[in-house]
Amino acid sequence: MIRLSIPVRQALAKLTLPVLIAAAFGLMLLGKADALLAERARMALADALAPIYGALSAPIAHVHAVVEEGQQVLTLYEDNKRLREENERLRRWQSVALGLDAENAQLKANLRWIPEPTPNYVTARVVADAGGVYARAVLLSLGPNHSVVKGQIALDDRGLVGRVTELGSRSARVLLLTDINSRIPVTLENSRARSILVGTNGARPRLLHWPEGVQPAEGERVMTSAEAGAFPAGLPVGVVHYSANNVPEVEPFARLDRLEVVRLFDYGLRGLISPEAGARVAEPRKR
Repeated sequence: MIRLSIPVRQALAKLTLPVLIAAAFGLMLLGKADALLAERARMALADALAPIYGALSAPIAHVHAVVEEGQQVLTLYEDNKRLREENERLRRWQSVALGLDAENAQLKANLRWIPEPTPNYVTARVVADAGGVYARAVLLSLGPNHSVVKGQIALDDRGLVGRVTELGSRSARVLLLTDINSRIPVTLENSRARSILVGTNGARPRLLHWPEGVQPAEGERVMTSAEAGAFPAGLPVGVVHYSANNVPEVEPFARLDRLEVVRLFDYGLRGLISPEAGARVAEPRKR
């Protein structure tokens, strides 16, 4: 073992911090000089770490499941009472829904309605909340021969999650709708007014640029708009809630703080995506 003298060790200790700072600035300048190279380096690292994240996420998910099961046992009585009340309400609405469904089918037949094709999708597991250059993003683990492309829409079982922005050979990064870089055209369900949903890096994105004379209503549902060809129309986003500063925000339907599995839908939309994003357009397979 090589022994260094005390002056040499002190000199090396003094040089450690400047060297690390210089390396950090060098990496920052490299990322600014060649954004595509930096993105490829990030996704290559993500591809290498995705199997490790996947292996670590299994026991963590098991612990979360045990904790949730314990919490559910504690609230079982209240949940049963609430479910009985909800079942009663659903029975009353069932007859109304069946009548409206029959009426809707008859009107579509009279109008010779052409239904929209069902989009293809793939299912992917969230292995890390690795934002990279984003504050609110998740890393998905994909198979080696996946057919995912940039711009595909990510949804969970409740609503919109975000959009694929970076892609590797075995992983993909999804920018969440709460990220400060996220801009989503939306429609207010009641007034049918158009607006822009802007991420804040917080739990709720914010509504901006709605038409004059229209005010988002508390509790109003928000859906995606087909403006700019970035998103299909009608995807559920969330519900309007006003903050303490009287700013209209949206409580997302998707459980963004506990994402485990998402589906990536290919609607054939490439709006607001860079030209190189369409280089790997392929037919996704259903899983």
